[in-house]
Amino acid sequence: MDELVDRIRRVTLPLPTRPGHVHAYLLPGDDGWTLVDTGLGLPDARERWAEELRGLDVKRVVITHFHPDHVGAAADVAELTGAEVRQGELDFAQCELVWGNPEWPERIAAWFRENGVPDPVADELLGTGRAYAEFIRYVPDPTPLAPGERVDGWEAMAFPGHADGQLGLFRDGVLVAADHILDPISPAVGLYPESRPDPLGDYIASLERVVELAPRIALPGHGEPIDRPAERAQELIRHHRERMRRTAATLGPEPRTGYEVSLALFGLELKPSARRFAVAESLSHLERLVAEGGAVKNGADGPISYTPA
Repeated sequence: MDELVDRIRRVTLPLPTRPGHVHAYLLPGDDGWTLVDTGLGLPDARERWAEELRGLDVKRVVITHFHPDHVGAAADVAELTGAEVRQGELDFAQCELVWGNPEWPERIAAWFRENGVPDPVADELLGTGRAYAEFIRYVPDPTPLAPGERVDGWEAMAFPGHADGQLGLFRDGVLVAADHILDPISPAVGLYPESRPDPLGDYIASLERVVELAPRIALPGHGEPIDRPAERAQELIRHHRERMRRTAATLGPEPRTGYEVSLALFGLELKPSARRFAVAESLSHLERLVAEGGAVKNGADGPISYTPA
């Protein structure tokens, strides 16, 4: 455990895949501690948290978003501490849709097929999607947390993009950013079934909000604290604008699916988990191009495809 700015403590937890770690944060308060995120629900998660939290009075747990490495051990921590768990309503609905729905892996595999992913590749993606399920132990009845609400003096803020319902916490110039802003890597921004229709548009707007906030420091879900969050937000906006330009350049007279565009943008040799992100990210950029009038979406006959406007 590391102590950071304003007596905030950081707990770094292992992940079996890249980037190999995820951070949770302990925020000090007059009545005890607020824990932000819980890591993946690995077999030793409860024992690990018992060690990390020894001697600390955790009053509440805030889940920033439903991805496995942030919500996975929530039930373990809640049982261990007796703390109230707070989670956004939209995020919890997606948590149940994905992790509480045995039909979800088949649904997402079918959706990838609709976007041009060949059957053998979609089947591999299906297996990848099921791999995390046993490591997700979310709390079935969290207390809703709405943007604008305060949690022990911290304001909850909506930062959709990486996840539709992702929340951050802001106080005295400190932004607990989860996966909204990372450095040096770029957060994945993908389009998935039952998600908001334009995640990249949401993400760019969320980055612009950080520029306006101008925090003095951001505490991310991965990597080191970010000293100039507004500058990093501007870098990420430029990164996605350049990716949009490259995405538009892949389009031509013949319609191209999201899968085909992902091959052009990210190459042919990717493992199934990486291909899953590559297709979803390609689709988010294609949909932003459609929204800005730079591409046309087609889908009347065969898989969904895109052509230049």
